[in-house]
Amino acid sequence: MRQSSVTAASPDAGSVLPHSILFVVRDPLPPIRADVLTLFGTEMPRYGVATELVGQGGSDGASSPWPAGGMHVVGSLRSRFASVCSPLWDLLGLLRASRGRRADCIQVRDKIASGVLGRFVAAVRGVPFLYWMSFPIVEGFEVRRDEFRRRRGLANRLKWAAHALRAWASRVAIYRLVLPGARHIFVQSDAMADWLVAKGFDRARMTAVPMGVDAELFDRARITPVEDARLDGRRVVLYLGRIAQSRRSDFLLDVADVLRRQLPDVLLVIAGDAPSDDEMAWMRRAIAERGLADHVLLTGWLPQRTALGYAVRAEVGLSPIPRGTLFDVSSPTKLVEYLALGIPSVANDIPDQKLVVDESGAGLCVPMEAEPFAAATLELLNNPALAEEFALRGPAYVRSHRTYDILGRNVAKTYKKILTE
Repeated sequence: MRQSSVTAASPDAGSVLPHSILFVVRDPLPPIRADVLTLFGTEMPRYGVATELVGQGGSDGASSPWPAGGMHVVGSLRSRFASVCSPLWDLLGLLRASRGRRADCIQVRDKIASGVLGRFVAAVRGVPFLYWMSFPIVEGFEVRRDEFRRRRGLANRLKWAAHALRAWASRVAIYRLVLPGARHIFVQSDAMADWLVAKGFDRARMTAVPMGVDAELFDRARITPVEDARLDGRRVVLYLGRIAQSRRSDFLLDVADVLRRQLPDVLLVIAGDAPSDDEMAWMRRAIAERGLADHVLLTGWLPQRTALGYAVRAEVGLSPIPRGTLFDVSSPTKLVEYLALGIPSVANDIPDQKLVVDESGAGLCVPMEAEPFAAATLELLNNPALAEEFALRGPAYVRSHRTYDILGRNVAKTYKKILTE
């Protein structure tokens, strides 16, 4: 086997990188998620790995050129037919991308039918097929299926049948065709790797790539605190991220309700949006029904720099993630973001969060129950020395474990091994 260095380098503009990945992604293009934009757009080129992206449009991000190779957008995720047409669109994108430089491998992320097609195209072209699994999609389909099982009426029974068929077909495709045919599987966490091992897959064929942060973007010294009089004179507690019923986001309100009884000047800032207007309305109703209007600030969508401006005014960050198959194998970003910003944190005990809290010593880990969460939050609010110690430990831990330059180095080593075998 040939040996190859993974020393980082900054290629000159227009230079041809030695390796190329043809990457089919689930999220809309151009990418805005850091685990695509930063990891593949910035970090991989430093190690000589170019990326040709294939997928659908629909992103609200700026339409700037993809810096790490080409970007082949076919179709739109905003189309009502996207769920049916995206595999065919991806196949067309793969064919278009194949007209240029020959890719060294084909990689598909979080797509099942496109994973089957990607494996086929890779076999025809004689290159390795890789799969990137950041979420247990099949199990998500099964949760959706079961939601309709509990509803009455013919229409809901027909919907249940459709979702049951999708879940069954997806399970067959991913676990019998896609993953067995992948030379390597990138997973979201060590917990996800263990979960797949229990299903019979070889741990040696997996690399865990947890969520990280852009060190420059989350440098607290570069962030301007937001000017919002509603925060003045308050003990600010933060939740940074999306809200959704599936995430039990109203749990945050239960915590705020406990906190306000012992700390009347507490203010929970929920800096984030919901996936739909209905879910945002649900959250606003829940705030009103609990009489928390004076103790909860729900900002809605914010530009990232503004959201971070709210974050640095907080004394404590909260990261509750429901336990269960869907989230136990996840790698939540918000806890790592809090630590990068020097915000002492309270998180519950899903495996990746427990690992981060234990390794960093920069937060408290408790069960996802209102009383323990509130008690841990009060401990940090009432113990400045402990909070200051946590605030110092967090950024140091993230810089050494969870920035994308660190994660990129590990991912690049895996690609070099695969692509030079």
